[in-house]
Amino acid sequence: MNRIDARFNALSEEKKTAFIAFITAGDPTLDYTEELVLKFEEAGVDIIEFGVPFSDPVADGVVNQEAAQRALKHNVSLHDIVARIKTLRKRTQIPLVLFTYFNPVLAYGLASFAKDAADAGVDGVLCVDLPPEEAGEYRQRLDEKDIATVFLAAPTSSLERIEIIAQASTGFVYYVSRTGVTGERADVEASVKGRVAEIKGFSDKPVVVGFGISNPEQAAEVSGYADGVVVGSAIVRMVGELGEAPDMPAKVGDFVRSLVDATKGKDSA
Repeated sequence: MNRIDARFNALSEEKKTAFIAFITAGDPTLDYTEELVLKFEEAGVDIIEFGVPFSDPVADGVVNQEAAQRALKHNVSLHDIVARIKTLRKRTQIPLVLFTYFNPVLAYGLASFAKDAADAGVDGVLCVDLPPEEAGEYRQRLDEKDIATVFLAAPTSSLERIEIIAQASTGFVYYVSRTGVTGERADVEASVKGRVAEIKGFSDKPVVVGFGISNPEQAAEVSGYADGVVVGSAIVRMVGELGEAPDMPAKVGDFVRSLVDATKGKDSA
């Protein structure tokens, strides 16, 4: 069984919500990325999304764009990230999802990417700019290797489109909580709860919510109706501010623990 499915099954039995952390792979370095993964696992994170740095990240806000640029300055590529995940698998079995644009996957070659990702221990892939209608071979290659294919549903998605997205997604469905790019926001959109319910009407797959969730209060709110909570920009911003400080992984890990505790209904104090 795919690690993502196994984790959601276990959480369902415990009646708990998944906490999913997003980081940009290679920011500030791949060595630091590896240490962050281990700190996040200690903090109770359920799934980690590895943002693949890309030169034209149109769906990302300033924080994630800058993180991608920092990683690209070190020439971090999709090949490097897959190789690092293979190394990481000697130290952890936490579910890992690649969050990427389609261009790096296409440049890698679909067949080679699917094989190498599976061999390395990748559990899922989310291609931000690949609609399910155009993802036939991509889905086939990854399905053959038991790698989840996650697709995005948005506030602007029609019910007809939500049904297509829900049926095409494996592992989980990712609901973008607001229109626009990634980034921290003061409040969670009031419409999110209803939209999550609509998606659940088309599929029994877990539905996670991301984009704009940035503090424990928001994480706790969304955990009340979603199967998973994703926090990215707030974490990425902190990584960027601390840079290569020796205690960066520990400090970011402490912040992430507060988000995990809120998602799980724990008092982090």
